[in-house]
Amino acid sequence: MRSRRAILVEGAGALAVAATSVRAAPQTPDFPFPGGNGARPLTQDFPQKGAMVLQRSRPPMLETPFADFDRGVFTPNDKFFVRWHWSDIPTEIDAKSYRLAVRGQVQNQLSLTLPDLLQFPRVELAAVNQCSGNSRGFFEPRVPGGQWGNGAMGNARWAGVRLRDVLEKAGVKSSAVAVRFTGLDKAPVSDGPQFQKSLSLDHARQPEILIAYAMNGAALPLLNGYPIRLVVPGWYSTYWVKMLNDIEVLDAPDDNFWMKTAYLVPDTPHADMKPGQTGVVMVPISRMLPRSFITNLGPSARLKAGARASLRGLAMGGDSGVAKVEISSDGGKSWQAAKLGADEGPYSFRRWTAELTMGGAGNTMLAVRCTNSKGDAQPDQSNWNGSGYMRNVVEQTPVTLV
Repeated sequence: MRSRRAILVEGAGALAVAATSVRAAPQTPDFPFPGGNGARPLTQDFPQKGAMVLQRSRPPMLETPFADFDRGVFTPNDKFFVRWHWSDIPTEIDAKSYRLAVRGQVQNQLSLTLPDLLQFPRVELAAVNQCSGNSRGFFEPRVPGGQWGNGAMGNARWAGVRLRDVLEKAGVKSSAVAVRFTGLDKAPVSDGPQFQKSLSLDHARQPEILIAYAMNGAALPLLNGYPIRLVVPGWYSTYWVKMLNDIEVLDAPDDNFWMKTAYLVPDTPHADMKPGQTGVVMVPISRMLPRSFITNLGPSARLKAGARASLRGLAMGGDSGVAKVEISSDGGKSWQAAKLGADEGPYSFRRWTAELTMGGAGNTMLAVRCTNSKGDAQPDQSNWNGSGYMRNVVEQTPVTLV
């Protein structure tokens, strides 16, 4: 493991975003969205990134090609998904002049350099970062927003300092109730609301909330928030503020646009509602749900009828650990337990493997289901809401037995 200071310096030396146009690679993924229009180009023209599915170039929305999830539990930095709200993001960062402000309802306002942050105790944990709208393209009827496949997620081993240690250094006043986070991205229009997210003070003080300066043993890629970002394990990535430069302790609940108006979900089981339904109570999105995927084969794979098939994939428990994963060769009519791999922590992906005996020749559906340590399991039916958030239905993969 390189030193913490070396990681920050190496990141600073590699951050120049080319102002060239985005050129699509020749491959064209075609997601099987129910509404069609699933074709997407691959691009290799973003800095510090390999081949990524291009959902949007400005601001960048880059999806991890799903085959890359079969490479292991941790998503490589150059394949980690990217999602920004505003197009005005820095194209380079001067690590020497970078400052993190801590202000508001505190005894001592702080202006921390990156070396200052390195003086706090170092913490490392594994956690999945997943976009609220991951898999939105599969919602039916279709909803507006980026039409992601299943690749707007990634798992990393994050290293940084505890947010609560920084707050303790500032001295939080008794009047404090919430903590708001702001990054360096800005709206391209004067009336665009600055992207800001907040946590309750109690949540912000939990030991797993980090200000991270490294992922998978290296500096954060620029597009993933270099030099520092917030890590909120078990919660959707809207809270994982990138290029974090301002922490404000508030004496009232945050009512900024991104908390009061945006990123709201129905206050119902699985955030589910009917298209056109009115009078539904909406609340800010927060905790993630369990999910699981087959990663070693895709739709329309051909397997030998009556033979044993080796399957593998990834599962996550959402806001708690993976308790069990089950696999089905008949579309969910019957299930058998999969074998779980190493436990990297309650917020991490976990590898699973299974051996299944296939039925007779014809078409069938493979299905995989995760149950987390709280007893929450993936549902058989997909949810729906107008923002396309929090999909976690049991995934089914059509295969042909020959």
